[in-house]
Amino acid sequence: MKVNVGSIDRIVRIIVGLALIGWALAGGPLWAWIGIVPLATSLVGICPLYSILGLNTCGLKNK
Repeated sequence: MKVNVGSIDRIVRIIVGLALIGWALAGGPLWAWIGIVPLATSLVGICPLYSILGLNTCGLKNK
């Protein structure tokens, strides 16, 4: 699979993922553990949903 998550997108995913995981650790709802998904996709650089939809944010800054 090709990398399809750009740098700005990665930063947003890391922030959202860490915030959700932090909320879950602080006693938030069980569904807050979904923060693992954006965190993992930001670290790998590949979003399977983007692949299905044909999206790519890697070149977003240059357009």
